[in-house]
Amino acid sequence: MRVGFIGLGTMGSGISANMRKAGHEMVVHDARRQAAEKICAAGAEWADSPKAVAEATEVVFTSLPGPKEFEAVVRGDNGLIAGMSRGQPLFDLTTNSPTVIRNLEPLFAERGAVLLDSPVSGGPAGAHSGKMAIWVGGDEQQFNRHAGVLGAMGDQAAYIGPIGAGSIAKLVHNCTSAVLGVALAEVFTMGVKAGVDPVDLWEAVRQGATGRVRTFDRLGQRFLTGQHDPADFALRLLHKDVGLAVGLGREVGVPMRLANMAYEELTEAMNRGWGTRNSTVGQLLQVERAGIPPLAADPERIAAVLDADKQK
Repeated sequence: MRVGFIGLGTMGSGISANMRKAGHEMVVHDARRQAAEKICAAGAEWADSPKAVAEATEVVFTSLPGPKEFEAVVRGDNGLIAGMSRGQPLFDLTTNSPTVIRNLEPLFAERGAVLLDSPVSGGPAGAHSGKMAIWVGGDEQQFNRHAGVLGAMGDQAAYIGPIGAGSIAKLVHNCTSAVLGVALAEVFTMGVKAGVDPVDLWEAVRQGATGRVRTFDRLGQRFLTGQHDPADFALRLLHKDVGLAVGLGREVGVPMRLANMAYEELTEAMNRGWGTRNSTVGQLLQVERAGIPPLAADPERIAAVLDADKQK
């Protein structure tokens, strides 16, 4: 197919490269022209505006930092809506606000175009390898019609429900990650301050009912070692995602006590100037409050525990 792609950053660069490798013709745009150099070298065409991308393609994908950037790309004389044609779909891969998506959907419908919210999960590694989940909300027929294109991006594309459903699923996923990170830091600092070696404690609880589903494995790489750089997923992005999630909770009247606490935690970490560090860096705040030394477990000890587990 002739595919338009807007947003060639950390995620978009890998996703668009996989689509090009699958044989799709590509027309691309980004706020930074240099971000398109690699994909254009692989045969993609550059377009000077979002509108031009829509006019030159059958289907469009956007991969942007958040709702503000998405609205800026969609609206205006040179925005996507101005170039969309009847029946043409836009799959938005952004971690977006369901409210923004639902408010913009009628504007697409007025032109006969179709907006689908289609956030992805898999991180930069998944974006490059194609091992990535895609959660789609909107017109199911459009989802089915473009299954081949979606399959070039990720190995787990799923239709979730009406418009906004994909974004809700992504916020539930990412907010769960944030809440679990805060909770695990809390209980582990308690155990460490009570006198248990952090790796020994981690190894022990992994064998409990919760540990056997690998809930605690995430602690090995970042929390126990105290290594929150470089970022796989930046704190500023998780702060944005949890803000969207708790905002959605207010909109629908659902109390989100721990999520709000997690958001406050992430905000405090942002105020430390840690926005570009890994999203786990807020765990350092709990380490400070617990009054224990910064954790710096030997990564080889972590690897040894994981390797031993594989051999069982």
